[in-house]
Amino acid sequence: MLKTLTDTLGGLARSGLGAPVLLVIILMMVMVPLPPFVLDLFFTFNIALSLVVLLAAIYSLKPLDFAVFPTVLLITTLLRLALNVASTRIVLLEGHTGAGAAGKVIEAFGAFVVGGNYAVGLVVFIILIIINFVVVTKGAGRISEVSARFTLDAMPGKQMAIDADLNAGLINQAEAKQRRAEVVQEADFYGSMDGASKFVRGDAVAGILILFINVLGGFAVGVLQHHLAMATALENYTLLTIGDGLVAQIPSLLLSTAAAIMVTRTSGSQDMGQQMVTQLFGSAQALAFSAAIIGMLGLIPGMPNIPFLVLASAGGYMAWHIHKQQHGAAQALPDAAATATAAPSPDVSWDDVPPVDTIGLEVGYRLIALVDRNQNGQLLARIKGVRKKLSKELGFLISPVHIRDNLDLAPTAYRITLLGVTVAKSEVFPDRDLAINPGQVHGELSGIDTVDPAFRLPAVWIEPSLREYAQTLGYTVVDTSTVIATHLNQVLLSHAHELLGHEETQELLDRLAKTAPRLAQDLVPKILSLRVVVKVLQNLLAEGVPIRDMRTTAETLAEHAVKNQDPDFLTTAVRVALGRIIVQNIIGLEEDLPIITLDPGLEQILLKAVQMGKGGETPVEPGLAERLYKVLQETTQKQELAGQPAVLLVSDMIRVLLARFVRHGLPTLHVLAYGEIPQDKKLKVIATVGR
Repeated sequence: MLKTLTDTLGGLARSGLGAPVLLVIILMMVMVPLPPFVLDLFFTFNIALSLVVLLAAIYSLKPLDFAVFPTVLLITTLLRLALNVASTRIVLLEGHTGAGAAGKVIEAFGAFVVGGNYAVGLVVFIILIIINFVVVTKGAGRISEVSARFTLDAMPGKQMAIDADLNAGLINQAEAKQRRAEVVQEADFYGSMDGASKFVRGDAVAGILILFINVLGGFAVGVLQHHLAMATALENYTLLTIGDGLVAQIPSLLLSTAAAIMVTRTSGSQDMGQQMVTQLFGSAQALAFSAAIIGMLGLIPGMPNIPFLVLASAGGYMAWHIHKQQHGAAQALPDAAATATAAPSPDVSWDDVPPVDTIGLEVGYRLIALVDRNQNGQLLARIKGVRKKLSKELGFLISPVHIRDNLDLAPTAYRITLLGVTVAKSEVFPDRDLAINPGQVHGELSGIDTVDPAFRLPAVWIEPSLREYAQTLGYTVVDTSTVIATHLNQVLLSHAHELLGHEETQELLDRLAKTAPRLAQDLVPKILSLRVVVKVLQNLLAEGVPIRDMRTTAETLAEHAVKNQDPDFLTTAVRVALGRIIVQNIIGLEEDLPIITLDPGLEQILLKAVQMGKGGETPVEPGLAERLYKVLQETTQKQELAGQPAVLLVSDMIRVLLARFVRHGLPTLHVLAYGEIPQDKKLKVIATVGR
């Protein structure tokens, strides 16, 4: 019989009919008169269900483990109110026959629990109402409101944290999707709990009203219809009402306590019936304790033994059955592990070859706190800002930065890698701030002298308490996370051409196809191969030219590729088309462009060198190259000290030669060709470089 009952409940849950059947039964209790024995069974079931809910809430490790709780709270509240309606009907119809008219459970609670004294029962009932309504329900409702508000307010921050972890490479797309689903489920749960707490509060109010209605209605029915003596009618109907109220308020108090437990805790894809069965009856401990308590209640003299003992036996059997299944699964794990150990190890495959990170950041163990949000780490947010800024400036999406700890590094050291190769490294102090000397400071600071890793300026690691004092002296003060993020920004900016590959270029062409489909289709592969387009874009990035304007770039390539498909020739043509953008990035909206020119004799020498070096290296006499570099370096430094950009203007034929000549040693010197200067700009010669 017990096995049949268990299988029936499981079948209803799997078919999704559990909750609808329960709701139909609740409606039948409201509409159809129930015999006293059935009423006893339902009252007993209500008490047992409340105990299971309470213990399931206790054994849940976090609120989302019992996510169906608000729905359970609604259904149990409706069940209790339906029982009140059914018991009220029997009390008013049969109350004149004595205290046992409404069943043994109500009689037991009305006679045994309060000793047959309706005055005592009334006091006990009022005390339960005060505990439930004033203490538990009110507190749980307030906590539900606050939890719902703070959970909803925290949603954007949690979503941004997930995006930051995804962009940093700490999680993959599947993990990010799962975490987003958990955030949404948590918000839904606390929002539902805010509304569910009103069910409990309304149930407590309904209990008070039902008490007075039953007493007054029963007294009137007993005296006026059944001609009972006033004392007899008052005693009979009051005892029955008190018993009915106690039977309803005890489960109500248990559920109010469960709701309070759920909302005060710190913080699957199934239908509601499956969730209720798996979450309510998934704990063998909760079922065992509930069965033991129901069994003890069934052994008390005066209690209806059969309903209590039947439900206690059913709960005990279900607890034993669930424990047996869990124990069997636990024993199967070591066997599976032993089988896996005994099995021959698989051969080496491509899965054993780890992919190379496009951008990597390795940190020493003392810097781990900078990337840990639980320790208020800000580095992930800084890196996300760097990627977003560079992606907008350069015109293509910068790859995520994969951050990992490296015990081989010094505790406060870090290094930046591109395609698995270290391109920069430095050391920082997480408990200090970096005061950078921009060149005009009015005093000295006590601290650890160093050099800013991004711009190679003199700097000092100072205590955070000296931050404001250092700023008054003219220092630029930044925290450790900003130091690393700024260094990463400079590295990515100077190596942007290495970050652009075939996949990124194809994505740019796909985006261009949405606005200029004919242009994108004609360019690749009809006119140019993707390889040539990639090389041209890499050349532009290597010279500091953004590739945001893909339309102009593609149109220029399509126009000039019919003449020559050499990447350097095409790069020069694209630079001329993008001249306005190039100059604007240097001087902004200023009309005057300060330039450095070459002596005509020197320019002729370089032009001959370019013509002689076609097809191979351009021959430039070493002594001349050294003198030229020294003069350009001095002129560039003077321009920087004057707060003006350094621009070297040369003929189109030798621009590529000089641009590559100064690229690494003088990255702030811009080498432009005459054809790249917009017509509305005025040239102002500030220096002429000769031999």
